[in-house]
Amino acid sequence: MTSAEGVLTIVVQALHVMLLASAPALGAALATGLVVSVLQAATQINEMTLAFIPKLIAVFAALAIGGPWMLALLTDYIRRLFGAIPGLIG
Repeated sequence: MTSAEGVLTIVVQALHVMLLASAPALGAALATGLVVSVLQAATQINEMTLAFIPKLIAVFAALAIGGPWMLALLTDYIRRLFGAIPGLIG
């Protein structure tokens, strides 16, 4: 049976990988939202749906550019996790 430290290590590694994999898309959405908000404040256009399309395009571009890196990151984590199963069980 796996000890509490082993489980905690797996959870911490999973959270770390999750944060790294989601950072490009979230960063693109954050930056785009900030730019659109500043433009809306400067032009006094208060349309709530105006920020949706630029954010969607920015997130799609971030996923298209960073997708191979994200996939490699997740694949590496899964390979390490599956490789550690025998050591975790016995």
